[in-house]
Amino acid sequence: MNNHQHLLCNQNDIGVGESKGFSVKGIEIFVVRRETGFYAYQNRCPHVGATLEFMPDRFIDATGHYILCAMHGALFECDTGYCISGPCTGQSLTALNIRLENDQLYVRL
Repeated sequence: MNNHQHLLCNQNDIGVGESKGFSVKGIEIFVVRRETGFYAYQNRCPHVGATLEFMPDRFIDATGHYILCAMHGALFECDTGYCISGPCTGQSLTALNIRLENDQLYVRL
């Protein structure tokens, strides 16, 4: 395993439709699990740089379909990080490379 890849958790620690935050080397990130796979992003809204969650590990809106910025209500697509609504419409979250190996999730910073 090279120095830029970091173990986050077991894949079963994040259920489908759920999200989980992590701090890796001082960088706040989060992972969203959808039926189509895992998606990782830097935990930073492109609008003002605030963290997104409204409670620990709560990054998904009430519908379960979008990532929600709790500060200004921006909505982002889970699989692309693209903002579809709110003050940063048209911008995107910073995506991170995530990999599943032997039931473990790794992120590359």
